[in-house]
Amino acid sequence: MKRRKFNFLFVICYFLFIICFSACSTAPKKPTEVFLVRSIATSQLNLANELANRGHYEDALLALVEARRLAVSTDDPPLRVKTSISRGNILFSLGRHDEAFAEWKSAATEGDSSGEPALAALARIYAIRAELVLLANETGGSGADAAAERYKIRIAEEMVLVKSDPLSTAAGNVTMGMADKQLGRWTEAESSVKKALDYHDKDRYLEDAAYDWFLIASIRSVSGNYTSALEALRMAISYDRRAENGFGLASSWQAMGEVYKKAGQPEESNAAFRRAVDIYRAINLPDRALQLEAQL
Repeated sequence: MKRRKFNFLFVICYFLFIICFSACSTAPKKPTEVFLVRSIATSQLNLANELANRGHYEDALLALVEARRLAVSTDDPPLRVKTSISRGNILFSLGRHDEAFAEWKSAATEGDSSGEPALAALARIYAIRAELVLLANETGGSGADAAAERYKIRIAEEMVLVKSDPLSTAAGNVTMGMADKQLGRWTEAESSVKKALDYHDKDRYLEDAAYDWFLIASIRSVSGNYTSALEALRMAISYDRRAENGFGLASSWQAMGEVYKKAGQPEESNAAFRRAVDIYRAINLPDRALQLEAQL
């Protein structure tokens, strides 16, 4: 009896072992890392950036709230830094400059402390770009050479850290172009922006390429080359049409009106302004339409 009982238990144990082994060998392996929440955060961040590119800054801030929450919930340093950089960009566009600089500073600090030096450098590049915008507004787009030279040194230092990322390098080139524009070095300024344009065009960053042409137009206009500036704005419009970016289109038509005005062509200027007004209204930015219409 004992022998039979032993054999019976042995068979049962062996059978259970085979079932377990079979089940374990055929079950799908667990992933080594989960990206579900981070993927959602990235999509939300992209949405915020897209809204900002199209001039809907308040909506972009709202979209960024969820992206930031998900970045924090996963404790993902690159996502946390990227959401701070984007928030800084949007706040600056809304005229909330102090908040923007605080956000970029926070992004740079976190990037440095969490082993993301390239993202930290990118945050500082955007901060420098904003400083150049404010400097240009104060000086009318020229002068303040000493400050602009210091900015160029800082930009060059940061670009060393982002050289492995073409998109961040392009951002650095645009910022360098803005510094050279401030210095009145038109050829160098356009050359720097065109380096960014080469990358944006090659990889089909249509809205970024449109902005590059918009900035090139600004450089040419400040230098007094109005005909060439209008050509650059037509290029910006062609890219924004491909991207269906109404805000970019309206901005370029508005800039075209300003260039025509400086060139002493009032009829063409008013026609361009009215085109911009129509687009601003069509994309639900009535305040911008009213502000521009008041100039006609």
